[in-house]
Amino acid sequence: MANPMKVAFDDLESLAGKEVGVSDWHTIDQDRVNMFAEATGDHQWIHVDVERATKEIGSPIVHGYLTLSLLPMLGPEVMHVTGTTRGINYGANKVRFTNMVPVGSKLRMRQKVKEVNEKAGGKQMISECTIEIEGQDRPACVAETITVLYG
Repeated sequence: MANPMKVAFDDLESLAGKEVGVSDWHTIDQDRVNMFAEATGDHQWIHVDVERATKEIGSPIVHGYLTLSLLPMLGPEVMHVTGTTRGINYGANKVRFTNMVPVGSKLRMRQKVKEVNEKAGGKQMISECTIEIEGQDRPACVAETITVLYG
């Protein structure tokens, strides 16, 4: 189980420019892909038709947006900010899906804090979140995310 970096709200600025850690590996199975398809209405065959996807492209692949949606689950495995009253997802500056993820792959997140600035009575943290695929050099996703934390 991941041991998240603990940092105090008042010390967030000290992380700017630093990698803060990596999450545990998580297997993304067909059941999760199917539930995501149901939740989003994205039933494209490359994700949910196991027989066809296996025949035509080697295996079904995980939705790119499912991969992106793992960030809120993986983030707390990487870093825990103490002394906050709340945090909000403010958005993303850039998201790229850089590799296909075969269903059954193990994924983890590597996080780097790029910058921390004052924002609306809180602190805006911009992070580079890279979703890695076990055994592959090229990541599945690289996202520059924006979170606002309040102390």
